[in-house]
Amino acid sequence: MNWLPADFVHPVRVAVGDGHHLRPISGADTELDYPAVMGSRERLWSIYGEAWGWPPASMTYQQDYDDLVRHADEIEAHKSFNYALFDNAGTELLGCVYIDPPEKTGFDAEISWWVVDGQVGTDLERTLDALVPRWLSEEWPFEQAALIGREISWQDWSALPDRARTGAGAGQA
Repeated sequence: MNWLPADFVHPVRVAVGDGHHLRPISGADTELDYPAVMGSRERLWSIYGEAWGWPPASMTYQQDYDDLVRHADEIEAHKSFNYALFDNAGTELLGCVYIDPPEKTGFDAEISWWVVDGQVGTDLERTLDALVPRWLSEEWPFEQAALIGREISWQDWSALPDRARTGAGAGQA
């Protein structure tokens, strides 16, 4: 059983306000992703560390590249999705949105997102926070997505019973 309809076509570019956009991440984005992640590592670890073990303090550029290639493969296979937040020129990676199959019962998808430390509390973060739930309801086939860290805390999500595995992938940065 797949977690998405067979005919689902994932979005390839999503406007985020006037000056930014989301698009699927790839290995070619490592040059921008690595400094974004490692520059915000402590805060990202406080969000994702316990659940995903990410990002490790010792993560190398090659490990980040390998992760991004894996994400691109998962996107192509519709196993999970990692959208990177870019400025419109594509010169800065400013965050990510993760859309994953459910690991916990009660949901048909698990969603989380972040922005780099320098964008916390800004209009860009507020725009992304407003966009993601609307985008999910308008363009994705989910009825009960878990917005982890938003509508359900990471602690409450972690305490939920695990869903039976179907081979669909797992939420990892």
